[in-house]
Amino acid sequence: MQKEKLSIGFIGAGQIGGTLIRQYTKAGHLVKMANASGIEKLKSLASETGATAVALADVAKGVDVLVLSIPTIEIPKLPKNLFATISPNTAIIDTCNYYPIRDGIIEELEKGMVESVWVSNHLQRPVIKVYNNIIAGSLVLSGIPGHVASRIALPVSGDDKNAKALVSILVEASGFDLLDAGSLMDSWRQQPGSPVYCTDLTFAQGKKSLEKAKKEILPERRQLGLAFILQHDPALWMDWWPACVKHNRVIYESELAV
Repeated sequence: MQKEKLSIGFIGAGQIGGTLIRQYTKAGHLVKMANASGIEKLKSLASETGATAVALADVAKGVDVLVLSIPTIEIPKLPKNLFATISPNTAIIDTCNYYPIRDGIIEELEKGMVESVWVSNHLQRPVIKVYNNIIAGSLVLSGIPGHVASRIALPVSGDDKNAKALVSILVEASGFDLLDAGSLMDSWRQQPGSPVYCTDLTFAQGKKSLEKAKKEILPERRQLGLAFILQHDPALWMDWWPACVKHNRVIYESELAV
């Protein structure tokens, strides 16, 4: 039987990472967190949630799950030995998305390499792709307990069944259904620009939308979504995120008629 209380490490505690830390500690999981800025900037979140702020060198030690919630460009900058002591049974979650406006041009990704495959290659460890395709506002406010038809489903891609089982516990703790989106090579279907990207779909809608994703048009669609975001004040994101979800459903051609 899979254990219900997990030890979880976080690298990054921004909008997504910080929200997950709050959700996981509330669910009773043991959480420690680190970021590039040091422990001092994590003290407030630690006080609020009971999570432990640690040095980056210690965040991956002895954890069942390690969550990466940092800009894609920061992945190669992580210490090379950071993952050397992690148990092979530790599930590594990749929540990252590639945005050239923030990350600069990454040639492999521009040529079509799947984003999470690129991450996995840099870490030299398998990863599970999840939480990359939900807006922070939805992650904060749209999770609900219990399995009902209207519940939002989060696509999860990866090659390790045991790691996916651990991730399913955490997705449930966040208040969402898990939608198995296939292997890590299949995770392009949940990258920015896809019909399931930040569109808050149910399980049935998400399954149909994954099937209709087209890899060659993702970069163009990603730019359309970004243009909408750039029209709004980032500091007021909690006010306009529902409009962003609605806009994304149209431009990414999500399958809603299910």
